[in-house]
Amino acid sequence: MDATRPLALLGGLSPRQFMQRHWQKKPLLVRGAVPGFQPLLPRDELFALASKDEVESRLVSHTGRGWQLRRGPLARRSLPALSKPGWTLLVQGVDLHLEAAHELLAGFRFVPHARLDDLMISYASDGGGVGPHFDSYDVFLLQAQGQRLWRIGRQKDLTLQSGVPLKILAHFEPEEEHLLEPGDMLYLPPRWAHDGIAQGECQTYSIGFRAPAQGELARELLQRLADDAAEAGAAKLYADASQEATASPGAIPQALQDFARIAVDSALRDPRALERVLGEWLSEPKPSVWFDATKTRGALRGGLKLDRRTRMMHDKQHVYINGESYRAGGADAKLMRRLADARRLSAGEVKSASEAARLLLAAWREAGWVHMEARS
Repeated sequence: MDATRPLALLGGLSPRQFMQRHWQKKPLLVRGAVPGFQPLLPRDELFALASKDEVESRLVSHTGRGWQLRRGPLARRSLPALSKPGWTLLVQGVDLHLEAAHELLAGFRFVPHARLDDLMISYASDGGGVGPHFDSYDVFLLQAQGQRLWRIGRQKDLTLQSGVPLKILAHFEPEEEHLLEPGDMLYLPPRWAHDGIAQGECQTYSIGFRAPAQGELARELLQRLADDAAEAGAAKLYADASQEATASPGAIPQALQDFARIAVDSALRDPRALERVLGEWLSEPKPSVWFDATKTRGALRGGLKLDRRTRMMHDKQHVYINGESYRAGGADAKLMRRLADARRLSAGEVKSASEAARLLLAAWREAGWVHMEARS
């Protein structure tokens, strides 16, 4: 994607201008971001998606008895009547199940793939919403059907209501309000409070981004490094043949402290180890994702494209795909990084790959991670 080309999606701003002026800084309202935009799947198909075990869904209702939350799978008969006001169906990760939703996310590739999370569809009856709240991540709110009134503000008091199943602000202080029509889009940085209320039957598409907490990231990466170290040094047990009898058995031996320090240093000795486990973690598919393996054999003819569920990234030393890492260098590395960035390769690019790279691409095809394209 050309980062300097103005985009209607961003209200005439180029991706570079948007990232400099708005990303994690201030909201942006774009009228007609996607002209003529319509829901990507009919209402009944969205309801059917919410009934599947592998799809994350939630039902939020607001009645005289207060807020209620139910988690999916949600059969159609368990949903309220369409004429009943004040309820919302949230369907997460629609891009994993619908090609059109996956293609919609392609418009946001000016943000690194490592940050992009998923596309959530919010279907609401008249008056439906999830209450005033804030997110800890960036979000684009694209209106797909009907109207939704958004009230937003830079919230200082982040106190939440107690005794409710949702994280709803106790003292919401809106500063602006915007009525969105189909094709309009609102970008909100992290921690900008917002409350969206459906005006009649309504669908809103939320494009959300990953924002791992520092503690979560440290825990995950250190665990992976520890697992690698355990495999590499499984036979290295602490030994203390020179330990003398002690009059202070509660004291931790200095030799044991030194042994622990060496164990940690060894896990971090490879300067690329941290980057590698980070790439493997970031490229792991979500737990509910599975691929259709195929026994397709024969030469790769034509172009290739990544399966919509495949996560592929790269750094200076590796390419990562679905939680696995590969050292990459030379022309093949350039080709694999092209696949990670564009999510497809032309027939000419596939043909130019080395024999080793073509064998790897063929293995990924058999695993269902990539697919052949008839035309490129």
